[in-house]
Amino acid sequence: VSVNSITLKEGDFVSIDGGSGEVFVGEIPTVAPSFEEQPDLVTLLEWADEIAAQEGVRQWPEDYQGYPTRGLQVWANADYPKDAQRARNFGARGIGLCRTEHMFFEEERLPIVQKMILAKTAEERETYLNQLLPFQREDFRGILRAMAPYPVIIRLIDPPLHEFLPSYEELLVEVTEMRVKGVSGPELEEKEQLLAAVEAMREANPMMGLRGVRLSIVMPEIVKMQVRAIFEAACLEAKEGVDVHPEVMIPLTSSVNELKLIQTELEKVARQVMEEQGIEVEYKFGTMIEIPRAALTADEIAGVAQFFSYGTNDLTQMTFGFSRDDAEGKFLMDYIEKGILPANPFQTLDQEGVGKLVEMGTRLGRQTRPELEVGICGEHGGDPESIDFCHRAGLNYVSCSPFRVPIARLAAAHAALRHAPQ
Repeated sequence: VSVNSITLKEGDFVSIDGGSGEVFVGEIPTVAPSFEEQPDLVTLLEWADEIAAQEGVRQWPEDYQGYPTRGLQVWANADYPKDAQRARNFGARGIGLCRTEHMFFEEERLPIVQKMILAKTAEERETYLNQLLPFQREDFRGILRAMAPYPVIIRLIDPPLHEFLPSYEELLVEVTEMRVKGVSGPELEEKEQLLAAVEAMREANPMMGLRGVRLSIVMPEIVKMQVRAIFEAACLEAKEGVDVHPEVMIPLTSSVNELKLIQTELEKVARQVMEEQGIEVEYKFGTMIEIPRAALTADEIAGVAQFFSYGTNDLTQMTFGFSRDDAEGKFLMDYIEKGILPANPFQTLDQEGVGKLVEMGTRLGRQTRPELEVGICGEHGGDPESIDFCHRAGLNYVSCSPFRVPIARLAAAHAALRHAPQ
C-alpha cells in the first residue's frame, strides 16, 4: 500500500489512534488505560448505577406481572476467568454469556476435542469427554469465583462440530498432493479418514444445521459433560464459601419439546452432582431466544425455561433472512445509504421487526412465568440506542463485552432518566 512517498508491505507495523482515526507508521509505545486511576469516571458511573437501580423508574400496566420497576442492570459477556474479572472491574453485575465452546479451541484441548468428535463409539467419545471435563471445570470455577455473588449464564455448546476440525477444502488439497507425490501407508490413510469424517459433517447451511440444542439432542453426552463440569465447579466453590449462582443456557431452541427433552436429562446430571458433592447450590436452566418461532411460542417455552436471553445477533439474521458476513460485505451499506434501512441492524437493534419479537416473547413468557429473568447478550447490549429499547421493552439486563460495560452503564441511566414517570 502506497500513500504519497510512504509504502507499506505485508508485515509492517502501523499504529492507529482510535479516537481521531490517524494512522502512524511503526509501532508506537502504548500505555494500557487504568479504569481505577480515573476517579471522576468511577464516581460518574456509580451515580449512573444509582439512577438505574432506583425503584419506580419503570411503571407498567396492572396486567404486566413480573416486569421490573427498577432500571436495567449491565452484565457482560466473558469466556474466561480473566474476562470475567475485567468485566467485574468495569462494573458488570453478572455474566450474561459465557461461550463454552471457545474454551475448546485452546492449544492443548483442541486435539482432544477433535478425537472426541471423530470417535467411532460412545465409549471412545466418553473417554475424551472425561479428559475435557477438568479443563471446563477449572474455567467455570474461575468465572464463578470472579463474579460471586452475581449470576453467571453459561451457554452450552452451540456451533456445529465441523468448526473444530480442519477445513474440508484444505484437507482435500493436502490429500490430493499426497496422492500425486505417491505417499502411501498410515500417513495417507489417516488423512483420508479425517477427510471422510469432515466431509460427512459438511452442511449446506451450517447456521441452520446441526448445532445448539439439536446437537445436544443428537449427542447428549457432550452437554452432560459440560453440565457436570458446571455443577462440580459450583459445588467446589460453594464448599469454600463462595456465593455462586450458575445459570445454564440451552441455545437455538425453536420448540418447547426440544427443551423438555434435553433439560430434563441435564437437570438429572445437576442433581446427581450435588448429591455426590453433598451440597446444594442455587441454579437456573433457561434458553437463548434466537429463532423467531421461539419468540412466537415463548409462553410455551417459559413453562420449562426459568430465564430467556435474546441472542440478538442470530435473531437479527433469522428475522431478516440475512447472512451477516455476506450482508455487511456486499449490500448492507447500500441499503443504509439508500434509506432502505436506517442503520446497520447488527449494530443497532431493528426495533420495528426484531424488537417486536423481543417485546412479544417477553410478554408471552411472563404471562406464563411472571418471575422470568429476561436479557439480551448480542452485540446490541453495548449500543445506547438498543439499550434504550431494552429499558422500554421490560428486560432485566443487557450483556455486552467487558470494554463496553461503562458505556452501557451510562446508557442504562440515560434510559431510566429519559423514560421515568413524570
